[in-house]
Amino acid sequence: MTKSIKNAIFALIELSHIGFFINFAVENEFFMKDQKVISSYMASLRERILDTAMHDFVAKGIKAVKMDDIAQTLGISKRTLYEIFYNKESLLLACIKKFKEMKDAELACLYEQSDNVMDIIVALYRQKVEEFHTTCPDFYSDMYKYPSVIELFREDARCSHERFMGFLKRGVDEGYFRDDVNMEIVSRIFNALSAYIMENQLYREFSIEEVFHNLIFVSLRGFSTQKGVEQLDHYLNIKA
Repeated sequence: MTKSIKNAIFALIELSHIGFFINFAVENEFFMKDQKVISSYMASLRERILDTAMHDFVAKGIKAVKMDDIAQTLGISKRTLYEIFYNKESLLLACIKKFKEMKDAELACLYEQSDNVMDIIVALYRQKVEEFHTTCPDFYSDMYKYPSVIELFREDARCSHERFMGFLKRGVDEGYFRDDVNMEIVSRIFNALSAYIMENQLYREFSIEEVFHNLIFVSLRGFSTQKGVEQLDHYLNIKA
């Protein structure tokens, strides 16, 4: 084989390699674009699933809502739903995490914009009353049947401790809370009260207003100053 023929063969091989890489790059570009479209669609679908599921859980209770119901409402297959959330507990956990993130953002905004701690307490009370009035009681009791959700609540309680301590210190600085009280104990008492209310389902026996007035507000009065008590009584009298 002459040298010129060899060079021609090598040139053809090189051209074929270049063609392969060009073709691969073009196909890969379209593939990456397709992947971006798919990822965007799946992310959007995931949010729609969370919103639909949370709405149904709150309205009907968790046990009453089936994965088939959620898929049917969204017009997707059950297989697609399970590709995103492998079971009902993982879906519920994601729903509660999203709801918690939203509430945390609202609380941070409320903390920054409120004039004092009593305004924050009043606003949170109104939010809780509205929340309980628009939520199926089964939703709260059903949540405690899922281990991952219980662990999320425990972790949240640990993480929110410092924030609540900051809230109590602010109340002391503003003159609404007493400065001769161990706020670490106060924080633990309120954490225990909240757990007792939910775990013993007091909201089924009494209205949420009764629970607040006879447990939360009574405890609050105990470590409030005269200024704080007067502000709280003024608010309660207005509501009455």
